[in-house]
Amino acid sequence: MRSLFVALHRWAGLFTAAFLFLSGATGAVISWDHELDEWLNADLTKTTSSGPALPTLAIVQEVEARHPAIKVSYVPLAAEPGHALSFFVEPRVDEATGELFDVDYNQVFVDPVTGAELGTREWGSVWPITRKNVVSFLYVLHYSLHMPEMFGIERWGVWLMGVVALIWTIDCFTGFYLTLPLRRRARVNTGLAHDTSADQRVKSEGLGGEAKRSSWLQRWAPAWKIRWRGGSYKLNFDLHRAFSLWTWGLLLVIAFTAFSLNLYREMFFPAMSLVSDVTPSIFDLRERVPDEQAPPPQLDFAAALERSDILARNKGWQEPPGAIFYARNFGVYGVEFFYPQDGHGAGGAGHRTVHIDAQDGRELGVYEPWQGTVADLFVQAQFPVHSGRILGLPGRILISVMGVVIAMLSVTGVIIWWRKRGAKNGRARIG
Repeated sequence: MRSLFVALHRWAGLFTAAFLFLSGATGAVISWDHELDEWLNADLTKTTSSGPALPTLAIVQEVEARHPAIKVSYVPLAAEPGHALSFFVEPRVDEATGELFDVDYNQVFVDPVTGAELGTREWGSVWPITRKNVVSFLYVLHYSLHMPEMFGIERWGVWLMGVVALIWTIDCFTGFYLTLPLRRRARVNTGLAHDTSADQRVKSEGLGGEAKRSSWLQRWAPAWKIRWRGGSYKLNFDLHRAFSLWTWGLLLVIAFTAFSLNLYREMFFPAMSLVSDVTPSIFDLRERVPDEQAPPPQLDFAAALERSDILARNKGWQEPPGAIFYARNFGVYGVEFFYPQDGHGAGGAGHRTVHIDAQDGRELGVYEPWQGTVADLFVQAQFPVHSGRILGLPGRILISVMGVVIAMLSVTGVIIWWRKRGAKNGRARIG
């Protein structure tokens, strides 16, 4: 049985090693994506203007007038002092051809006080890698490898990394099993054979069981230690085994949440729905429409915002509207309610959001972080846990450190396999 687990761990590790090295290394960096992006691109994200901010929706109209080939899809309604407004945009449909305009950017940065445009960029672009897009490049690389669209499907990379995460999740248990010491055959204690007293037998058996447990733990203890002076092979082996044991719980959590996020629609949500009551979002219920076939909205941003604000106040929400977005593929407006300083969400779980139909303005549903059934809470926790944001700054530090650990485990695992393979081939040549 153990030889089977050794083979499973070996081949699972070899298949996932390169992917986990990339995801670990990039994960250590993108834990600080917002801070790094602002540091690298202060010319886009920071401002020095002072005074009252212009109406944000008026700025949207100016942006769309300057860029007739695009439509703004995400609008931050307020910015923190000293920060620019960052609008996400998408290409319009060219009525002459029925195709999308060719646009090489998806973000526009504007000074909220003066309305001056600070620049544009393509968030998540593959090439060329520049100061403007390096952080977003790493972010997309982390979960999709930037794999291109094939056969009309864009999610090949997301699916591949989801499968890698699923194998990794299962392999966490295989690897843990292999750290356990082999069981030794019980030996008959002939020195007790003459003792026919029942009390003595019970006492002896009890002491023997305790001794066996103590012996087993003593034999497992070296697996948790690192032999720093035992040579390169022993060092690699111990680093791989000991760090896997000390961080096993975190490795399992990161692996499982990576699987759940990448294969959410394909596996995670259907599986959760079988075992518990999960409240589907409006995007789970509506069919996705291709960009070119999406009908234009009958409501503009102002009308959608007014309608959503009324619905939010009727629900007793106190937060102001913080952002509005239009999901063209689903025909849905979403208005998020939060204060500017809380722009990154409630522990990574997002903001209170009202969803309305872009054609008639009817309410389609609301999202409230950390509300719903037990299954809803479990689903909502996947990204906050995976990113560490559920624990705030300490959680992000922990995830960043774990990214380095995952990359190290990938490298040491391959080195162990390579050294064993070399030794085996050497013995075969001698034989």
